[in-house]
Amino acid sequence: MIKLALIPVLFLIACLFAGIYGAIHNQISYTVAPEYFTQFKFHQFRIADGTPHRIGAAIVGWHAAWWMGIVIGIILIPFGLLIRGNANYFWGMIRVFGIVALTTLIIGLAALAIAYGFVNTDNVGSFSRYGNEIIDNVAFARAGTMHNFSYLGGLGGIITGGIAILRLRHRSKTNDAATVANTAATEQSGEREPPITRVVKS
Repeated sequence: MIKLALIPVLFLIACLFAGIYGAIHNQISYTVAPEYFTQFKFHQFRIADGTPHRIGAAIVGWHAAWWMGIVIGIILIPFGLLIRGNANYFWGMIRVFGIVALTTLIIGLAALAIAYGFVNTDNVGSFSRYGNEIIDNVAFARAGTMHNFSYLGGLGGIITGGIAILRLRHRSKTNDAATVANTAATEQSGEREPPITRVVKS
């Protein structure tokens, strides 16, 4: 019953993880291509003029990513009920959310690295967004590649998160079995202890 009560809390935490991840992710992509935000994402998300660009990028990241916590949670939070114990379930799912975020980041960075290797002036055309001409089209394309693959990274995170849940489930079963075995061994050894005989000297 306690586990079921934890589910709404875990959904909230999953959304916090996703939103904070999006804000941090965008600090990387802003470094790669500021125009991706100033000429595109700030208009798309209606970021107010005068907002510091780094803060604006973080706001965009939050709004673009927080809802992924719901998507991920719908799959992993019920699946996580396989983890035994209320505390194990709660803290195990926090760990799972961290694994999902790390997986997503790794895939996004891998995509960015590949983009640096293959995206250049020879294979990138000219971009414009909301009537804004992009000056550094190569950087814009590289940042866009990182963003697009981050959603694929979320899918990969669901897979690694599911594997983590299975491992936590197995560990909880192993710990339970070890506890039962130790308890049984203790009780058995206690039963076999010979009675203490007091020797009285005459």
